[in-house]
Amino acid sequence: MIELNRAGYVYKEGGPFERNALEEATMQINKGEFVGIIGHTGSGKSTMIQLMNALLLPTSGTVTVDGQVTTDKSTKLRDIRFKVGMVFQYPEHQIFEETVRAEISFGPRNQGLSGQELEDRVNQAMEMVHIPQKWSELSPFELSGGQKRRVAIASILAIRPQVLILDEPTAGLDPASRDKLLKEVRNMRDNLGITVVFITHSMEDIADIADRIIAMDKGRVKFDGTPQEVFSHMEELDKMGLSVPEVTRLTARLGLPLCFTVKQAKAVINKELEKHNA
Repeated sequence: MIELNRAGYVYKEGGPFERNALEEATMQINKGEFVGIIGHTGSGKSTMIQLMNALLLPTSGTVTVDGQVTTDKSTKLRDIRFKVGMVFQYPEHQIFEETVRAEISFGPRNQGLSGQELEDRVNQAMEMVHIPQKWSELSPFELSGGQKRRVAIASILAIRPQVLILDEPTAGLDPASRDKLLKEVRNMRDNLGITVVFITHSMEDIADIADRIIAMDKGRVKFDGTPQEVFSHMEELDKMGLSVPEVTRLTARLGLPLCFTVKQAKAVINKELEKHNA
């Protein structure tokens, strides 16, 4: 679905404040995957996702989305951005309409939808993230942080993207709101079959939800694999400023199979206790 081939990006190229944000990043994201991207601030992960939906174009290498190279003159970047929808870390940065319904309908309206087709698309997007109809005429700026994120996600889902990118979607949310949002994101992937790319600083969140993890460090892809493969590099991750879930450290110290969630650890420990008591 998305492929980066030695992709790089330099901010303020040629100027006195030139900075390499991404260097020779090579990776691919397949259709239907749930991919988590982790890395400390400045590691290149935000630049990477902006290359994925052509908000930025690589200064070296290539980025290919659904067979289209973003830097080719024949590529319509508008089409790329409809295929790869992005929800920013702070939803207020992308919310601007006067009402919730107007916000969610903005994208599909720009795709040429109108009338009942537009209404159906908006209603479906609202239903996917459990936005009640009574919110329709409210100002999105009156909503809580978690509610704003759901409106921002619905506004992207309404354009029917093939890829949904979420940049720190749980940042600042209370535990209940975080768990609810993660559950909704999982359900969207399972029910819609869309590809999800999820950036977070929370190792617990990413371990619980991702099929695959890409760890970034100093503008490069450091690790790329399953949660078990990536979190097995605990010492290297610590040096990168990343900390694996505490339950993973605990199971490693106990010599048990690596677990990433309390639920997994409980099952493994109960199994070991049954063996011991047998």
